[in-house]
Amino acid sequence: MNMTNTSEQLLDIDSIRKDFPILHREINGKPLVYFDNAATSQTPRQVIDCIVDYYENKNANIHRGVHSLSQIATDAYESAREKVRAHFNAKHNYEIILTSGTTHSINLVANGYASILKPEDEILVSAMEHHSNIVPWQMLCKKTGSKLRVIPMSEKGELVMEAYKDLLNEHTKLVFVNHVSNALGTINPIKEIIDLAHEVDAKVLIDGAQAASHLIADVQALDIDYYTVSAHKICGPTGVGMLYGKEELLNMLSPYQGGGEMIDQVTFEETTYAGLPHKFEAGTPNISGGIAFGAALDYMNAIGFEVIAAYEMQLLVYATEEIEKIEGVRIYGTTPENKTAVLSFNIEGLHPYDIGTLLDKMGIAVRTGHHCAQPIMDFYKIPGTVRASFMFYNSKAEIDSFIIALKKAKSMLS
Repeated sequence: MNMTNTSEQLLDIDSIRKDFPILHREINGKPLVYFDNAATSQTPRQVIDCIVDYYENKNANIHRGVHSLSQIATDAYESAREKVRAHFNAKHNYEIILTSGTTHSINLVANGYASILKPEDEILVSAMEHHSNIVPWQMLCKKTGSKLRVIPMSEKGELVMEAYKDLLNEHTKLVFVNHVSNALGTINPIKEIIDLAHEVDAKVLIDGAQAASHLIADVQALDIDYYTVSAHKICGPTGVGMLYGKEELLNMLSPYQGGGEMIDQVTFEETTYAGLPHKFEAGTPNISGGIAFGAALDYMNAIGFEVIAAYEMQLLVYATEEIEKIEGVRIYGTTPENKTAVLSFNIEGLHPYDIGTLLDKMGIAVRTGHHCAQPIMDFYKIPGTVRASFMFYNSKAEIDSFIIALKKAKSMLS
C-alpha cells in the first residue's frame, strides 16, 4: 500500500514527534524506536508542562482548604474529572472515581462484591485477560465460595461467543472482559457481551486499559456497568487512572479503603461515608497526575481519535505485511481489521527474550514475555512472544528500522 501519501494526509507526524522529548534520545548509540506502547505510552511536552505547573504554581491539598491555593488545586483536579467524564460520556462526574490505575480500579470493584456474592453465584472471565483482571476475581471467589468460569478463545485469538452464551445462566452475577487484549490486540465485541450478560441480570466490568489510547468507549451508548482505564496508556502520567461505574452500582459497593476524604462523620462509635465519588477516594490523591490525566485527554482529542485510529491501522497493516516476509515468523492473534496496533509474534526456533535483547542493542524497544497474560501463552503452548505495539507518534521509517533490525537479530541467532 502507498503508506507515505496516506499517512501524511492523516497526521503531521514530524510536528507531533516534536511534542515527545524522549523520542529524540538514543539507546545504545542508536536513535530510539519505541514500540512498547502497549506497556506504557510516551508523554508529550504539554502533559509534562502541566505536571511542572502544578508543583510550581498550584501545589496544595485539595477539597479540604479554604485558602486560595487549595481552591485553585481543587478546581484543577475536579476540572480534570469533568474532562474524563465528558471523554467517556458518563452521565454524572461523580460516576468517575479517580484511582491509581486499572489494577486499583478492578480491585475496588472486587472488594465491593466480597459482601454481595454467595457460594452459588458464578462469575465469568475471558481467557485473554491480563493478570490484573484474573487474580482479583480468583481472590474474590476464595472469599465468597463463588465459582470462576472461563470464556474460551479460538486459535485465531478471538473469544468463542457461542461458548460464552452457553456459560451465561441465572447464577451468573459478574462478567469480566478486556475491551482490547494487551497480548494480542484483539478488539472484543463488548456491546454484544454486555447485552447478553444483561439478559441474565449479570453486571459487566470492561478493562479498557488497552483500548483507551486507540478508541473512545461511550459508556452510556454501550450500557457499560464498570469501565477501567490507566492514564499512562493515554499519554498521561503513571499512578493515576479511573473507574467508571453506574451510580446505582457504585452506591451498592462498600468502600475499598478507609481514611480521610471518604468520610461524612466520624465518631468512635460509628463512621458514615461520603457520597460519590469521595466514598472511594480515601487519602490525598495523585493530584498532579489527575490534572495531567485531563491534559493528556485534551492532547489526544485535539489530534482526534478517528484520525489516530486510521493512522495506526496504516502502521499495523504495513508492519504486518513486512514482518510476514520474514521466514519462520508466526503472528498470534486475529487479522489487522479486528485489532489495535499490536503485533505479537515469534520466529521459529528462537526465544523471544533473545530477540528482544538484540533489538534493544539496536535501539528498538519491544516487549518480550507473557505480557501478564500467561493463560494466552499456555493456550498457544509458547513461553511468550515478541510484542511490537504502535502509537500515533510512530512512523513508517521506524517500522523499516525495526524490520531491518529483526532480520539482523534472526541472522545472529540462527
